[in-house]
Amino acid sequence: MAQKVNEVMTPVPVAVSPDTSLAQVGDLMRQHGIGDVLVVHEGRLRGLVTDRDIVIRAVAVEKDMSTAVADICSTNIVTVAPDADADTAVQLMRRHAVRRIPVVDGDRPIGMISIGDLAVQRDERSALADISAEPPNR
Repeated sequence: MAQKVNEVMTPVPVAVSPDTSLAQVGDLMRQHGIGDVLVVHEGRLRGLVTDRDIVIRAVAVEKDMSTAVADICSTNIVTVAPDADADTAVQLMRRHAVRRIPVVDGDRPIGMISIGDLAVQRDERSALADISAEPPNR
């Protein structure tokens, strides 16, 4: 039987409100050793910001780090349901060229599934699974 997304995902993703500053978001990424943070308003997913978004959409164009994350986050987000097959997440990642997808129950985020999570699930001896199992650089 195929594994479900909720069996592979990382639960309780890091989330911030839309008015959180980029400096605060960057600090959260460093503290948690992650490269993405969900933007949530009143419990509902409103956006996703990655470390790359901060570099390309803020640092490279000299935006002030007090800028609200809502000003640069992606709002057209690919999501997946917790009861979807893990293969569905793989297909979505391929189709949309993304490495991580928020897991939502309705429009409420409950987890995050990444290419690393799927690598561990599919072949825990793969190079990507080995890399994904290592603690993050801080």
